[in-house]
Amino acid sequence: MHTKTIAQLAAGLRNGDFSSEELTRAYLDRIARYDDSLNSFITVSEEVALQQAHAADQRLKAGDSTALTGIPVAQKDIFCSDGVLTTCGSRMLENFVAPYSATVIEKFNAAGAVMLGKTNMDEFAMGSSNETSYYGPVRNPWNTDTVPGGSSGGSAAAVAARLAPAATGTDTGGSIRQPAGLCGITGLKPTYGRVSRYGMIAFASSLDQGGPLAQTAEDAAILLGTMAGFDTRDSTSIDEAVPDYTASLNADIKGLKIGLPQEYFNEGLDAGVGKAVEAAIEEYKKLGAKIVDISLPNSHLAVPAYYVVAPAECSSNLSRFDGARFGHRCETPRDLEDLYKRSRGEGFGPEVKRRIMIGTYALSAGYYDAYYLKAQKVRRLISDDFKQAFEKVDVIMGPTAPTVAFKLGEKKDDPITMYLSDIYTIAVNLAGLPGMSIPAGFVKQMPIGLQIIGNYFDEARLLNVAHRYQQVTDWHTHAPAGFE
Repeated sequence: MHTKTIAQLAAGLRNGDFSSEELTRAYLDRIARYDDSLNSFITVSEEVALQQAHAADQRLKAGDSTALTGIPVAQKDIFCSDGVLTTCGSRMLENFVAPYSATVIEKFNAAGAVMLGKTNMDEFAMGSSNETSYYGPVRNPWNTDTVPGGSSGGSAAAVAARLAPAATGTDTGGSIRQPAGLCGITGLKPTYGRVSRYGMIAFASSLDQGGPLAQTAEDAAILLGTMAGFDTRDSTSIDEAVPDYTASLNADIKGLKIGLPQEYFNEGLDAGVGKAVEAAIEEYKKLGAKIVDISLPNSHLAVPAYYVVAPAECSSNLSRFDGARFGHRCETPRDLEDLYKRSRGEGFGPEVKRRIMIGTYALSAGYYDAYYLKAQKVRRLISDDFKQAFEKVDVIMGPTAPTVAFKLGEKKDDPITMYLSDIYTIAVNLAGLPGMSIPAGFVKQMPIGLQIIGNYFDEARLLNVAHRYQQVTDWHTHAPAGFE
């Protein structure tokens, strides 16, 4: 059963080929058998999963089911889940059992989905390799000596290893798309405001966005249909009707105008990755798409702008973790100042501390105009570049990451090199656009991703474009050795 897509599993449940409880036990068994080698889960919620599976079977018998009823899903450990440990990959929250559920979790529960557990992640979603987690690094199932990407690396590794048919992730600067690319699965970052952030522990509030990771674009369409929608509890949520994302999956893409930014095919791109992306573009030409050369002249400023804006927002968001209200609290503090200093010093890891310090500096009275305000102006320039490009093209394509997955520890002590892992994804978040990564081949036996960027709220087109490619290729069907 673990080789099937969500669409196939849903059909099997409806036909009575197997029950949700049988399906859930099969995935729980795979997690118990394989996850020691991957460390993709922080919490396995077996009791909750089996209760939900039993309830799903009752719904299926009654004919009161949705496309996700009875389907096991892994949730990134950044979404609060009522009564379940929610750590955000940090010591700061190692004992935090959420008293409520995020809107995303509520939507999955209402649909009758089954929560297998909470997946490992970079601490507070800060990282590109899933090595900053307090619970240890996640390993890429294609080669366990390499990283799965981050921050949603646990979700990506779990789906790639077929420990879950799908998982949720969050994307602040590429944290769904980059691990999807490095693990050879499909990952979608929706338009900012498309998916509610209520109950999603904040890193950078103007950039964070939840989205799905799955084997196929069809599965991602099913998942997004459940996750998307307006939420009055999230002030950044957009009141935009949610279409049936599966309805247009098979639409013809003849005449589709694909923009190729010259800035995405430069000396920083691994030659093998570049060739694989070019081969994917050729497949689109065979499907009748037209290629248009475009330029995103300010894209080279995305990384420096992001690493001012994101740390500034994280320094503000993480100020709530002070040892006084919830989360980690130091032992026997001498006074209030000692409580704050030691609780935060013990609770946060090195990368989180680094970004808090950078962000606090950028927001300080003497440097706000020089750094934060300037970064926001650059952000507008980057957004304008995309706006002009979408006057000429329907979608933009390029590599998801500049290289395949790198070795564990290879970049851990070099933050700048690590930050460049997201060089092709960050601009999408700064502009608030939707983007996705789909499997597009292998380089040195490791998967690579093709990134597809769309205009605002054009997720249906992205999913259609991705699905049409997956109908004529089989990269998305490959599973890593030992996890087939």
